[in-house]
Amino acid sequence: MVKVQRIVLDVLKPHSPNGLEFSTQLAKKCPDCWFNFKVVEVDEKTETVILVVESENIPYDDVSDAITSMGGSIHSIDEVEVISMGDSADSSTQTDV
Repeated sequence: MVKVQRIVLDVLKPHSPNGLEFSTQLAKKCPDCWFNFKVVEVDEKTETVILVVESENIPYDDVSDAITSMGGSIHSIDEVEVISMGDSADSSTQTDV
């Protein structure tokens, strides 16, 4: 099993909701995640933000859905940290000769 533990997203969002509201809603949708929200560019109607998400196992689909539900879109996944959890059934492969 592979777990995503850290992901850095480049997100485009409207000015509303503001950063605090946006982050709070993300935290409500993904209660075991830690979020860091940083605005890197502001245009007339939108903001580009770098969103860092950390957890023991990030529910990426939930994070993505929450961003979309608030009018945002993920432009790119800039960084990812994953860990492979050894499972005896997955890690043992047998080859018949």
